[in-house]
Amino acid sequence: MSADVSVVIVTYNSAGRIRRCLDSLDAARAAGELEVIVADNASADRTRAIVAEEYVWARLLARPDNDGLSAAINDGVRASTGAYVAVLNPDVHFAGRPLATLASYLRAHPDVGVVAPKLLDDDGALQLSCRAFPGYATALFNRYSLLTRLSPGNARSRQYLMTDFDHASERDVDWLSGAALMLPRRVFDEVGGWDEGYFMFNEDVDLCRRVHDAGYRVVYQPAAVVHHTIGVSKSASRRMIIERHRSMWRYYRRHLRGGALRDGATAAGIAARCGVMLARAALLGLRWRGRGGRR
Repeated sequence: MSADVSVVIVTYNSAGRIRRCLDSLDAARAAGELEVIVADNASADRTRAIVAEEYVWARLLARPDNDGLSAAINDGVRASTGAYVAVLNPDVHFAGRPLATLASYLRAHPDVGVVAPKLLDDDGALQLSCRAFPGYATALFNRYSLLTRLSPGNARSRQYLMTDFDHASERDVDWLSGAALMLPRRVFDEVGGWDEGYFMFNEDVDLCRRVHDAGYRVVYQPAAVVHHTIGVSKSASRRMIIERHRSMWRYYRRHLRGGALRDGATAAGIAARCGVMLARAALLGLRWRGRGGRR
């Protein structure tokens, strides 16, 4: 008999954090509540060896190439059997049974297409893991923007970041962080899985948007709690900067297009932002090398 919940974890050079994630799943796995699939994106470290040798109960998909997060998630889901699919980053961990809580919620609410837990930092501080859908003003009012830093209480930033509620109660939202979420397999199949055109970044926003478009709710459920070591899975390398901006453009083209003039201005703005971020990264790299690699 197959487990009710399948867990898909995508790894890439995750040797330093995959143990804590898998340890969190061990008790539920032993009780037959879930199956665990690790889809590894051609790691160059000991990630595969750790999974294969220390966690023989997890199914390891040793993918030959790193062709992105979404492609690896889809491979993992296709290899799984559960009626509900949980997608976890390797840098999450938890105590108790939050996945059972999410699965129970989905069973009781067939109109919900995605549900996700409350996310906490390792020190227990709240992570803002749900958002309004991005729009044209998001570049000015996102978490890292200058306007948000100068005036974190401004109405636009509060609206986008959803800082106007205490995150202690269940709430329908636009989209949820892909660090930890769950959806019914039937919904995954209906919307066509994760869009493999996103290498990394915005794939969770896109998924939730398509789930909404298919007529389902997207729900933040704080009765389930997961810790997330934020920032570990994504680096500021040149490739990641480029991929972040590619994903912005893909999301815009899929969901926000507004005519040739607006499209051209948006493309130019995204390209300019990418150029600034690349120049900044290059400058920081030169400073780092100039100091002999010392902080």
